[in-house]
Amino acid sequence: MKQIYLFFTKEAGCILLFSFFLIFHTSNVSWAEFLSQQEAKIPPRARVACYASSTLGSTFIDPKDLGTHGYRRSSSEKNGIIYTSKAGHIDIAHLRKIIDWTAFLSAKTFDQLIDNKTEFSFKLQEPSLYFVQITYPQYWKDLSQGQKVHTAYDISIRLGQHFAYTASVWHEILTWFGYKGAGFYPEFQSAFSWEDIFSNVLGTHIAVLAMRDTEHTFSDAVTKAINWELKVLEAQPKHTALHATETVRGKWFSGDFLFVTMKKRNFDIGLENGFVTPWIVPFDGGYDEADAPVYPVPNLNFVFDCGFSIKLEIEPKEWERNQILKVVYPDANQRKNRLQPAIHFAPIMEHIKQDAVKKYGPYVGSP
Repeated sequence: MKQIYLFFTKEAGCILLFSFFLIFHTSNVSWAEFLSQQEAKIPPRARVACYASSTLGSTFIDPKDLGTHGYRRSSSEKNGIIYTSKAGHIDIAHLRKIIDWTAFLSAKTFDQLIDNKTEFSFKLQEPSLYFVQITYPQYWKDLSQGQKVHTAYDISIRLGQHFAYTASVWHEILTWFGYKGAGFYPEFQSAFSWEDIFSNVLGTHIAVLAMRDTEHTFSDAVTKAINWELKVLEAQPKHTALHATETVRGKWFSGDFLFVTMKKRNFDIGLENGFVTPWIVPFDGGYDEADAPVYPVPNLNFVFDCGFSIKLEIEPKEWERNQILKVVYPDANQRKNRLQPAIHFAPIMEHIKQDAVKKYGPYVGSP
């Protein structure tokens, strides 16, 4: 296991890199190897998620039977809904997708930093384009190539985590406004369903654990990290998960199969306190919300401590873009083609919450 010690000192509002102390328990470690070279060139594969409702078409699985994670493929990987005592429902497909995207975007960001790029772009599965602008600290040009590699490695992991989480929230926003990823089947009922955001936050944290594991391949490290986190969260057998979900039938959801209505939505994306709190089902033997763990939302605060400045913008390309941009820029004369998540997610979420109250009543956003 390798450890990195970075010491920074603040003077006159500037943060200067003071020194590096690097300790390796293995030699010739490739700091850039978040994924294999082949994997890093290919975006993660798609996985099919499902509702966390006990309805036809939803798949509940046993946490001891998840199989082996596969970035590109796996003959044993299983996906579906599980229930944990300490974090409620978790969508394993959502979890795996954001884990892989975090690694992919970390690898891409690393390449940009090493090449001293000040701008780059990326996209996920939706048509939207993401644009990143990087302002480097004064000390960057004085670092040796080796020092840049070591510093870029840690920063890239955390930026990849932030980019992937931001993209996952953007996906929920798009589907709320009517985006159909499959081209024909509406995804509105899955937008901000109670397990989605927490599953995504958890996925970014698991991805970091896997990328910092120098003893296993990425997919093997993910498998180990998922199993460990689910143990910590006290994942329950399939029959318990079904019982917990049936407990909230009629309260959190109604209907069946293609006609499911999600009556409750979790709009907590961490804007208020920087954390996402999962929803716990109130049934006998379960935990209450006070026992639920909170996971910090990946943010950009750390880059300022390292002397960097990062600007992330999204340019919607979907049919729903005009609806969203009208919320962000009410004045048509000042309307732009891009939005900044750090600034504009807050008014978008407020609009969505108000829309949800009109559709489902004042308690739609609480368990």
